[in-house]
Amino acid sequence: MTVHFIGGGPGAADLLTLRAVRLLQESPVCVYAGTYVDPQVLEHCSVGTTMIDSQGLDLDQITERLVQADAAGQDVARLCSGDPSVYSAVAEQARRLDRAGVDWDITPGVPAYAAAAALVGRELTVPEVAQTVILTRAQAASTAMPESEALPGLAAHRATLVLHLAIRRTRQIVGQLVPSYGEDCPVVVVADATKPSQQILRGTLADITDQVERAGLRQAAVIMVGRALQAGDFTESHLYSQRRQQSGRNAVSTPRAD
Repeated sequence: MTVHFIGGGPGAADLLTLRAVRLLQESPVCVYAGTYVDPQVLEHCSVGTTMIDSQGLDLDQITERLVQADAAGQDVARLCSGDPSVYSAVAEQARRLDRAGVDWDITPGVPAYAAAAALVGRELTVPEVAQTVILTRAQAASTAMPESEALPGLAAHRATLVLHLAIRRTRQIVGQLVPSYGEDCPVVVVADATKPSQQILRGTLADITDQVERAGLRQAAVIMVGRALQAGDFTESHLYSQRRQQSGRNAVSTPRAD
């Protein structure tokens, strides 16, 4: 028996992988975070599936449910919002399952930042503007950030910055970013990406805090910062450059030397 950690995507029920849908349909037990997982996503589960909402449960209580299902010979769909590779607590749960001798695997999902970028029609890596994306979070009532990952230090790279779990600290974050990015740097905030309740705010570091406070955003939002969000006049990618394409065509048309 296996516990399947499944990326449930950003919210929309049709933004799951085919594998994720199959596992949801086949697993007799589904453990999901009701705070973040849209009810329509849960409709992929089969009739009769045991549904367990993990909000309100700590990691030991969640693990207990997973181990119990395994002992009963049942596969479990452990549904995570977005993609399990970031901010999903998979590492903690997997460590506990290893200790209990329970098999597990991971099915990736569409991360919230990717859905947010798609909604606003922006590429986060633009030639000679930004070629690096930094995914990070803010610290409040949470575990400490590593000293080497303090926000001002990350901001110094002036890469495209994506902040998770940070919407309640927007004002403090802006104060840490302005020295490196400048007040005129573009910012996009997307809350509840791809859900019916989604909200999109566009602005700069100078005005985004006021927008967030007026909108009353409190959770399930990503903050994207960087010049790539408004880049218009930029260098064409070498991958599709005329010189490279011409070289490729010549190579294709060269006769074989038998």
